[in-house]
Amino acid sequence: MKKFINRIDDLLVESLSGFAAAHRDLVTLHLDPNYLTRAQKPNNKVALISGGGSGHEPLHTGFIGYGMLDAACPGHVFTSPTPDQMLEAAQAVENGKGVLFIVKNYAGDIMNFEMAAEMLPFENATVVTSDDVAVENSTYTTGRRGVAGTVIVEKCVGSLAETGADLAACKALGDKVNSRTASMGVALTSCTVPAAGRPTFDLDNHELEMGVGIHGEPGRRREPMRTADEIVADLVDAILDDLKPPQDSEVLLMVNGFTGTPLMELYVLYNSAARLLQERGLHITRSLVGDYTTSLEMAGASITVCLLDDEIRQHWDSPVHTAALRWGK
Repeated sequence: MKKFINRIDDLLVESLSGFAAAHRDLVTLHLDPNYLTRAQKPNNKVALISGGGSGHEPLHTGFIGYGMLDAACPGHVFTSPTPDQMLEAAQAVENGKGVLFIVKNYAGDIMNFEMAAEMLPFENATVVTSDDVAVENSTYTTGRRGVAGTVIVEKCVGSLAETGADLAACKALGDKVNSRTASMGVALTSCTVPAAGRPTFDLDNHELEMGVGIHGEPGRRREPMRTADEIVADLVDAILDDLKPPQDSEVLLMVNGFTGTPLMELYVLYNSAARLLQERGLHITRSLVGDYTTSLEMAGASITVCLLDDEIRQHWDSPVHTAALRWGK
C-alpha cells in the first residue's frame, strides 16, 4: 500500500485540517468530536446536516456552503459518524427552524442519526437517500444503498432551505428527489482502506464488478471486461428499468467517478449514456460529470439519472457556492 499518510490514526484529522485551511472562507472545523460547519451561520432557514464515512470526498464536506449543507459529520474511513458528532453539529447550526438530516441508507448511518435525532431538543426530520438500483438488500443496508444521487438531493433541498421554506417542505422535496433518482456503478479495481492495508476485493486485469457499492460492496455480478458502450448499456438498462420514465421525460444525467478513472474516460461514459437515453426518447437538459461521490482510489464510475420537473429543475439551477460545487453566485 502506497498512500500519502503520516500515521493512519492521524489521517482523518490531518485531512480535515487541510480541507478547512484551504476553504477557510466556506467552512469551520470543529474537533473532538469532528464536524464542519459553514464559516458564517445563516439566519432564518432550516439547517441541513449530512455525513457518513470518509473516503467519499467531496461528499459531504465539499458540499457545505450557500445552497447546500450547513454542516457535515465525517466518520473514519467507510465508518459511520457517531451520535455525539451529529448532536453537536445540530446544536451549532440550528437557528430556530429545525434541522433536516440527509442520510445515505447504510445501517450504521441510519442507527446513529436516529439516536442523535431522539436526543435533540428541537424539531428535526430525516431524508434517507436510496438511489442505488444494483441491490435491494445487503449486509450494509436495510434496503437500497444511498450513493451519488445524494448530491442531487443535497443540492435541491439546500436551494429550497435558502428560500426560508419550513422543515416539512424541505423533507418533502428531499423525499421526492430521492424517489425520482436512480444510480448504478461499476468498478474496474478495488480500493484499499488505509487501516486494512490491502485491497477490499480482488479483480484481475480482465474483470469488472457490475453494480459495486461505494465501500467496495459486491455488485450484481463479476464479469469479463467489455467495451465502454457495453458496460454503459447494462448500467442504463438497470436504471431505466427502475425509474420507468415516460417518453419525452426531461432528465439530469450525472456521471460520477470513483477517483481512479480519468475525466477523459468519464466523458466517454457520458457520451454512451446520453446516446442511449436519447434513443429511449428522454431529453437530457442538465448534466454533471466528475468525481463527486468517490471510493478512495477505486477505478470505476456510476451513472445517475434524475427525472426532472419544474420544481427540481429550479432548485438544481439555483446558485450554489461550496468547495466542490459552485455556479450562479
